[in-house]
Amino acid sequence: MLALTELGQRLRQERESKGLSLEDLQKLTKIQKRYLLGIEEGNYEVMPGKFYVRAFIKQYCEAIGLDTDAIFEEYKSDIPSTQTEDMPQQLSRVRSRKEIPQHTKGVSKAYDYLPTVLVVAGVVVVGIIIWVIAQNIVSDKNKEQANQEAPNSEVQQSNTQEETNETTAKNDNSKSEDEQSAADKKEKEKAAKEKAEKEKAEKEKKDSGKQEYKEVQKTGRSATYALSGTDAFNLEVTSTQADTWLDVKNGKGNAFFSSILKKGETKEFDLTKETEARVNIGYSPGVELKVNGKAVDLPFDSSKQVRQVVTIQYQPAEAQ
Repeated sequence: MLALTELGQRLRQERESKGLSLEDLQKLTKIQKRYLLGIEEGNYEVMPGKFYVRAFIKQYCEAIGLDTDAIFEEYKSDIPSTQTEDMPQQLSRVRSRKEIPQHTKGVSKAYDYLPTVLVVAGVVVVGIIIWVIAQNIVSDKNKEQANQEAPNSEVQQSNTQEETNETTAKNDNSKSEDEQSAADKKEKEKAAKEKAEKEKAEKEKKDSGKQEYKEVQKTGRSATYALSGTDAFNLEVTSTQADTWLDVKNGKGNAFFSSILKKGETKEFDLTKETEARVNIGYSPGVELKVNGKAVDLPFDSSKQVRQVVTIQYQPAEAQ
């Protein structure tokens, strides 16, 4: 096992302090575990190429919440500079395959099999002709038999049609009653659903008219918001694109959640009794926040600021 570099030791300590294993980090970054271990041990030879070293280190830092620029500056002696690799051997192998005159071999083989192909084609054509003649003979016999059975068939068909009409009339009456009952039930369900949606919309409109969510301060990767005009503080966090590290604490530093939020997973927090909540998001692309059921935007563009920290200061309406 290789000795850890100063950078590798710093990254491993930070990862373990977050309670993350290499398997957890692999899910967050989509980087293979052996490359993550190579970063911690300073064994960059295992990488697919020197071009990937800096990119993998950057993703590692962002996933565990470290400032990438500061890490690159502090440990620049441990991190190799980006280099471009060429592939002359691969290119030469591609050219050598293309230069082989494969078409000449194919043409000679085609001429060898030509007589056999012609014989098979002739047999197939003769078989098709025989099949068509046989089909015509069978069709003529079926027509003669149908003409002979037509009178008896018409009488039987007439009797059968009367019985069918009677059965259909009974079924129609029964079907009409069932359809009417189903239609009434469906109409009642629709009315109840519309009423519930209307009541919900009126309640949300009433609540949204009072609730205020305003930006107070924004610096670096952190932003502070003030929540007022409401007697409830419910926070909902959803990850829609990928797994992310999520840390939710109150103003006193007590943690409500500090772990990985899986892709497609939603966590809800009732913070009505708190005056402040701090939400630390390790991988913000695809993360959605809702306050009291209302979607709120993240303070920064997630494509530029992957890790974001949102602090929400809450003042209940009754205390205002």
